[in-house]
Amino acid sequence: MSALETLPVGIVVERREIDNRWEDYAWSPVAVIPGAPPMDDGSEWRLLREGEGWRHYMIGTLEIELFRRETNGYKVNLSNTPPHVYVVLSRGEEAEEAEIVPFMVTVCPYEAESYTEGGEDIVEGVPMPDEIAAWVQAFIDAHHVEEPFKKRKNKPYDPRKGGFSKRPRASLDRESGGKGREDA
Repeated sequence: MSALETLPVGIVVERREIDNRWEDYAWSPVAVIPGAPPMDDGSEWRLLREGEGWRHYMIGTLEIELFRRETNGYKVNLSNTPPHVYVVLSRGEEAEEAEIVPFMVTVCPYEAESYTEGGEDIVEGVPMPDEIAAWVQAFIDAHHVEEPFKKRKNKPYDPRKGGFSKRPRASLDRESGGKGREDA
């Protein structure tokens, strides 16, 4: 499945001092910057602002990718107040890597949820800027196809087989002479 549209965004994280014997800081994504220029690989993070016990850094740029088959997830996201851009941060594994590394960014809540299963990545939603919301809505308007609801047929339960039968209930009743299991 190939991407139909992409938008580069800068990833902004917060480093907050914490009182913990194993870690000095807690990391969390706090914003994305639409149309941010790419950062060179290995370049220093850009300090954007700071306060007592916290700092905000732009740590890299990633692309939001929109796919035709995920428009339902995008619609669900835009119906939230506020909608979110979901940022996935990985822990730096190599000695020369930073403590956290931007891994992925998405506007599909279902895709973001799949990254929470391992428990090693930091996955959080940040408020979606209006510019991105308008871009996602335009994509939905152009590509979303409403799928009609299809009710599945229930198969009748056949206690003799320990499961559901593929034959209609009427034929099962004829075979047993209209008697239930106790009478058969």
